[in-house]
Amino acid sequence: METIHGLKRTKYCGEFRMGDVGQKAVVFGWAQRQRDLGQLIFIDLRDRTGLVQLAFDDSTDKAVFDKAFAVRSEFVLAAVGTVRERSSKNKDIPTGEIEIFVEELRILNQSETPPFEIIDETTAKEDLRLKYRYLDLRRPMLQRNLLMRHKIAKVTRDYFDDNGFIEIETPMLIKSTPEGAKDFIVPSRLHKGSFYALPQSPQLYKQLSMVAGFDRYFQIARCFRDEDLRANRQPEFTQIDVEMSFVEMDDVLGMVEGYISHMMKEVMGVEIPMPLPRITYKESMERFGSDKPDTRYGMEICDISDVVKSCGFSVFTGAIEGGGSVRAIVAKNAATKLTRKEIDKLTATAKGIGAKGLAWVRMTEEATTSSFAKFMAEEEMQAIYQKTGAETGDVILIIADTKTSHVLPQLGMLRVEVAKKLDIVPAGKHNFLWVVEMPFFEFDEDANEWVAMHHPFTSPLDECLPYLESDKGEVRAQAYDLVLNGEEMCSGSIRVTDSELQGRIFSLLGLTQEKAQEKFGYLLDAFKYGAPPHGGVGIGMDRLIMVLLEAESLRDVLAYPKVQSMVELMTNAPGDVDQEQLEELGITIATQEK
Repeated sequence: METIHGLKRTKYCGEFRMGDVGQKAVVFGWAQRQRDLGQLIFIDLRDRTGLVQLAFDDSTDKAVFDKAFAVRSEFVLAAVGTVRERSSKNKDIPTGEIEIFVEELRILNQSETPPFEIIDETTAKEDLRLKYRYLDLRRPMLQRNLLMRHKIAKVTRDYFDDNGFIEIETPMLIKSTPEGAKDFIVPSRLHKGSFYALPQSPQLYKQLSMVAGFDRYFQIARCFRDEDLRANRQPEFTQIDVEMSFVEMDDVLGMVEGYISHMMKEVMGVEIPMPLPRITYKESMERFGSDKPDTRYGMEICDISDVVKSCGFSVFTGAIEGGGSVRAIVAKNAATKLTRKEIDKLTATAKGIGAKGLAWVRMTEEATTSSFAKFMAEEEMQAIYQKTGAETGDVILIIADTKTSHVLPQLGMLRVEVAKKLDIVPAGKHNFLWVVEMPFFEFDEDANEWVAMHHPFTSPLDECLPYLESDKGEVRAQAYDLVLNGEEMCSGSIRVTDSELQGRIFSLLGLTQEKAQEKFGYLLDAFKYGAPPHGGVGIGMDRLIMVLLEAESLRDVLAYPKVQSMVELMTNAPGDVDQEQLEELGITIATQEK
């Protein structure tokens, strides 16, 4: 244990229990608060494990008592005393049955009044807390979050080490490669006009490690993507990166499932039934309108096209005749909460995510009202109720479009919004599932062309190879995503190692042999020397922790995060650099007129 000024810590503050009564104690920490009751003073001392109460009374040495009287919030203290049972117990904290009667108190450092109170229930705005992040990180909630992060990292290393994996660190300064987002680039001083990139992932290096014969690789890797931030996205993030040789998809998924089972038991104390459920991408979109479905609640999408294809409502019939469909979700027992006003808000939400409108039916005890019933025969309305399983008390929400590829994600996003409004998402539940058979290509409507949904070294399913040139929409990949509670936790694939197949894929993606060599030449050259079949995954460690802790943002599970403008408020990064540094790098900053 640590020693300061000759005092050796016996335990952390949060570790004392009734079994320690009568024992001598030396503790270090910060004063959470001091309570002066005249002849009695209490100080709540805090460290990263919790609080312990320090007690001083009229039998305390006067010099020690006077020091206790002078203590203020966030003073750094060392205390020596005897553990005793508290006369007034506090059931809200683990140490609430004991206190330390102090015989010696040292004020190791004083503190100015903090800009906000160091408590979990602080009302301070996030920008202020991030400016003083070193104070914000003293809050018990954030310390617990970072301690869980540490534990997950340790469990991760232990699990993969036990399964024969080798931790290999890959470079942080690499050649820029297309990975779906913008690179952060770093200028080279020795090679003026040339740039390194920070890795979006260690993808190509881990594949090269397979060619090198390391067989099983893992790394807790720092990755960087220059893209707009959201609650579940930061420009720098941590990935549990895994690659395996001589495997098929089931081998990779089984290894990840073993990791999830072990990690959840060790860290969360939760048993996750294995194997994890698997659904295809197509089924996921048809049922949930998302490739990362939250299966903790129902409200699955229902195709009602067949029962409205001949109805009198032109919005429905026009969508079907145009090659699209009409789909619905049913909000069970929601008629009292989803008033007309709330449905109008949902209609605005639907239009905001691209829908042309939102048709609805509200079935209360008093009456059934609808935005489109006047265009329908009663038997047609009854057919909708029967098809969707809607009953009195429910609300039916319907979207129609000539493109089913629009309808499904729009209803998927609406489903999530309705679940939040109804507060039907259960807490403390962990629904993992695999989404498999991802599309190999996706159609970019803006560019009017097919593009790769994953990186170009993803292998198509064998049965889809005949369709590569003739029907790109039918080509499915040996790619897979792990989803937890509506968030993508990891993504991976079996890789292409056949040079002829790789050439076909490059050609279909518009990459000439020369361009492919320019971008990926070192990997393609390596594949000429006996590349083993291999595949792997990248697990988003930050996002995994965020979901397990039910945190609102990644900022709650990172020590020093950035805000939406991509600024780190404590240090004000990014910042300017000296003109001398720019000249040394051969860089001139182009100024824009305001």
